This record gives sequence, structure tokens and C-alpha cells, in this order.
Amino acid sequence: PEKTAKRRAKHLNVHEAGKSDCGVKSNLKSIPGVMTIRGCAYAGSKGVVWGPIKDMIHISHGPVGCGQYSWGSRRNYYVGTTGIDTFVTLQFTSDFQEKDIVFGGDKKLVKIIDEIQELFPLNNGITIQSECPIGLIGDDIEAVSRAKSKEYGGKTIVPVRCEGFRGVSQSLGHHIANDAVRDWVFDKIRPEEKPKFESTPYDVAIIGDYNIGGDAWSSRILLEEMGLRVIAQWSGDGSLAELEATPKAKLNVLHCYRSMNYISRHMEEKFGIP
Repeated sequence: PEKTAKRRAKHLNVHEAGKSDCGVKSNLKSIPGVMTIRGCAYAGSKGVVWGPIKDMIHISHGPVGCGQYSWGSRRNYYVGTTGIDTFVTLQFTSDFQEKDIVFGGDKKLVKIIDEIQELFPLNNGITIQSECPIGLIGDDIEAVSRAKSKEYGGKTIVPVRCEGFRGVSQSLGHHIANDAVRDWVFDKIRPEEKPKFESTPYDVAIIGDYNIGGDAWSSRILLEEMGLRVIAQWSGDGSLAELEATPKAKLNVLHCYRSMNYISRHMEEKFGIP
């Protein structure tokens, strides 16, 4: 189309002798709704921060395309059996249709959570990764999460307001996902209901490593050979129990500053973890 061609014309040009550059424009903000390599707030939350947590089920709440696009594109390696204690390679979506935009998707979300509990009862938690239409029509995913969590005995169900249009790069999605961990995991930990955690002076957490191709495993081996005990990996090959244990760490080792500095700052301020 003419409009798109005009925009794309800036991506490729011929360098002419004597000119300082060839006039190519890069690093442009991506447009919500257009599939680009950069991603959006949803990509930063679902694709980066929450997606690799292996024992939770992550619902792409909205039309099927975003979930399909984010599924299986990153090599977040993990150990486990699919459908039993790991769900990373499965794609869960509410598959929004036009009628859901008109009448709202809350009832559909309730039905999906019930189906997940029936089909995959061994999951340890659920996240709701909201796509653009959810914010546009104002679905109350928080109310659904609270109601379903109560119904299933205090199960961890996390609503994540990561609609793509909130940020035209992944970065804001990282921040939103970090805040969801703070509000819906850390703030809801009830020590009396969790298994007793035996702390040691050498407990550390690896924060901001997504185990792309297994790199977090290499880091973990080095830290453990130094005599440290890695109590959590965020979030490659990670689990909900590891998220919950992290406030007990003596040190957070931060790999990807861009995606996890927010939650690390919070832990430093609230729990005194450097």
C-alpha cells in the first residue's frame, strides 16, 4: 500500500559517493498492531519476563495472533515434562472474536481458567497477559483473578496489564511484569502457608536471565562452584516457588538490567537485598 511503502522507503537506500550517510532511518518506534521484530509491552511481559516461568500457565488474553507470534520464538530452555510440571511450549489464548469485543471477555476468561484447572490440574499458578483489546474495552481482569483465586483455594492468579499499546517497545512490558510480581506474588505471600525455607548466608538469586539456549545454567554452575547457593532463577527455567523464595536471598545477581532493575530496586528497598 502507498502509505506503508512511503514509510518503508526509509529502511533501504543507496550510499552515494561524497555524502556523509545514505539517509536510512532506523530505531523508529513500532506501531501497535503491526507485527515488527521490536515487540510491544505485551511482548516484554509475556515473551520475556513471565513466559519462561515453567510451572505456571500464561494466558494470552485477546485475539489469537499475539499469542501465536510470541509462542516458541525464544529458546527459553527448561527441565520438566510438558503438561505436568512445565507448560512453556503450550499456547493458551482466549482467541477473542468480534462478539467478545462487543460484549466483553470476562465470562470467556472465567471459562478458560476453569478449563485449565480441569485439563492441567498440576499447574502451580496462572497469569493473564492482556492484549490491546482488553484495555480498550475495559475488561476487569483483576476482579476475575481475585474471584478465581479464592475459588481455587488461594491459587496464584496474576492479572498483567501489558496491553501492547501501553509501550511501543518491550521495555514498559518488563516494568509492568515486574510490578505484577511485586503486587500479586510478593505482597500475597503468607509465610505460615508455605513450606519452611531454610536460609543460609550464601543464598543468591539470578535475576534477569531467561536461559536463552541454556546460559543461566552456565552462570548457575559457576556461582555454585564458588560456594554460593542459587535459590532462584528469574525467569529462565524458573518456577513460582523460586519467585516466592527470592525475598530470602542475601544478594540478587542482576544480568539483564533493562528488564529486571525495577523488581531488584524494590527488593533492595523493602527486603534489604543488595
